[in-house]
Amino acid sequence: MAASSTAAILAAAVVAVISLLLASTSSASSRSFSAAADGAATNTEFIRTSCSATAYPQLCYSSLAVHATKIQTSAKLLATAALDVSLASARSTSAAMARLQQSQGLSPRETAAMRDCLEELGDSVDLIRQSIDEMAAANKGGAAGFGMMISDVQTWVSAALTDESTCTDGKSMAAGEMKTVVRGEIETIAHLTSNALALINAYATHHL
Repeated sequence: MAASSTAAILAAAVVAVISLLLASTSSASSRSFSAAADGAATNTEFIRTSCSATAYPQLCYSSLAVHATKIQTSAKLLATAALDVSLASARSTSAAMARLQQSQGLSPRETAAMRDCLEELGDSVDLIRQSIDEMAAANKGGAAGFGMMISDVQTWVSAALTDESTCTDGKSMAAGEMKTVVRGEIETIAHLTSNALALINAYATHHL
């Protein structure tokens, strides 16, 4: 009887220890999940608040919220992500327009307009890519180096925005079905670039 009683006590003790371990693990997992959820909410709220100061806040938020984990609450990473999104959109649209240019049925005027627009987009892509590279070196050279860097980036992104606007504002785009097709795509790129410039300006102000 004594041996049986001892075995029962030991078994009960083992069960109790296991239960405590499981409860502790569950509690830790719950806290970890809660912290992760809070962090994600903080990141997305940071993006939403930052985007509210741009000209196209809904587009800004929808295009950047998917990168919240990477951006976290960094103004620099937010501005860089906005440039990345604008660059990807410009490249994709440029490739689609290049294919459209090769299609049959375009009038000489439309062909010339497409060629001009592709040149403008190409310039815009180069300027945005250059800005992204420059942003990567944002913390080098101290305050003076930062000031020169951010001034260059602001100038280049502004020029890219001008190129994008010129693509749809040119006289050769004054009429025709192609204008309708191209305008929507280019305007989206221009809006993304405008948002990126606003976030760069905010980053510059925040950094000072």
